[in-house]
Amino acid sequence: MTREYTPPPNGFRTFLIVWVTQSISVFGSALTLFALNIWLLQSLYPRPEQKPQLALAISAMSLCFTIPIILGAPLAGAWADRHDRKRTMLVTDFVSGLLSLAYMTLVVTHLLNLVILLVLITLSATAASFHEAAFDTSYAMLVPEDRLPRANGMMQSMWSLSGIISPVLAAGLIALPAVARQRGMALFTTGALASLHDGTSLAMGIDALTFFMASGTLFFLSIPSPRRTDLASAGGKPAKSFWADIKEGGLYIWHRRPMLWLLGTFTVVNFLSGPVEIFLPLMVKFNLQADWLRRGFTLETALASIASVGAFGGLAGGLLISLWGGLKKKRIYGVVGSMVFFGLGMIVFGTSAWLYVSMASLFLFNMTIPVMNSHSQAIWQTQTPHELQGRVFSVRRLIAQFSWPLSTALAGVLGGAFNPGTVIAVLGALLVVFTVAQLFNPLLLRVEDKEYLDRLAARAATGE
Repeated sequence: MTREYTPPPNGFRTFLIVWVTQSISVFGSALTLFALNIWLLQSLYPRPEQKPQLALAISAMSLCFTIPIILGAPLAGAWADRHDRKRTMLVTDFVSGLLSLAYMTLVVTHLLNLVILLVLITLSATAASFHEAAFDTSYAMLVPEDRLPRANGMMQSMWSLSGIISPVLAAGLIALPAVARQRGMALFTTGALASLHDGTSLAMGIDALTFFMASGTLFFLSIPSPRRTDLASAGGKPAKSFWADIKEGGLYIWHRRPMLWLLGTFTVVNFLSGPVEIFLPLMVKFNLQADWLRRGFTLETALASIASVGAFGGLAGGLLISLWGGLKKKRIYGVVGSMVFFGLGMIVFGTSAWLYVSMASLFLFNMTIPVMNSHSQAIWQTQTPHELQGRVFSVRRLIAQFSWPLSTALAGVLGGAFNPGTVIAVLGALLVVFTVAQLFNPLLLRVEDKEYLDRLAARAATGE
């Protein structure tokens, strides 16, 4: 049974403070990600004939980030349900700041290579896995249930805001040393900064500062964690193991088959949409090059512009769901309907050879992501007891996203062998067909019927 829980009186205010500081940290991380993409495009694999190696490198970088997050999710979720969630976020933010300093140092000393980069990304992703498990379950303890859709919309807007600001600022930071030297600025013509070829390391340094700021802010906040009574030894029996926690989270979902169907739907959608992120730099560099050259863009400004416009779409969707609050009933239609429009946007994006058309399509299908995710998150938050959310959400992430590394690896091969736009369009068409079919799936459509879900779980528990 779900325990009655009342968030603290100032819970939403605390959520706002955490949201602001973590948003700034996400913004800093986006600076580093953009800088690393430019480093791959212009420093490591700058020649057109290196397209296959470039595609594989981008794919490997994505895999090294997604695999630890996905495979580490069950362990991170069990940890979040056992330990103080504020302390977990504080420590992982600090560790991530140290890793960003390592990126910066290696770039400045010209020691960064692909192997070292992949190792650092793996470590960063491991820290992010534990941070995400603690963060996702913390704000549900702070925000009243009727305000969760709005909070979820704000969380989605956080990622979109960073996507808008970070590419533009990162492109400016990368170009800053060269521009400053042209204008005779003393800061970049003498002293330590004079040796900088570009501003990649500056972006990474700012990222480190944002992590340290987010970590420090948490010292002064009160963030409750659920108290579990099932961990202490009693009657000679040992406390529950981590594996028992992970199994409990999995069985909670397994015994409620509509929730498993919802996860399966996300698994398929994540597989089909995964190459979009991998192919974006390739699309800009190859498919859209003629158009952005004709319009006077450089590679950095073209990539920054299309990424920022796409992020504006995500922001628009996040603001929409934040102001509207989302569907109060039948939220599953907000999930699946958004998926259909996402697939349609992929078709247009993949078939476009024009920068502005690609920007518009990226804006539209990114706009559907916050609507989709906010409705899904609200379903899970209202169906899962607070003391189980770490375990259940981590298993949920594992099931929904395990196809992403497969899709990413496949994208690395397909990106070098085929036109990336054609691949995106074909995958978008498959996504539309699949998600439209889910609108007629009776089991999936009952995912919000709590009495039905509880009956299924009770029946499974008694072996009926």
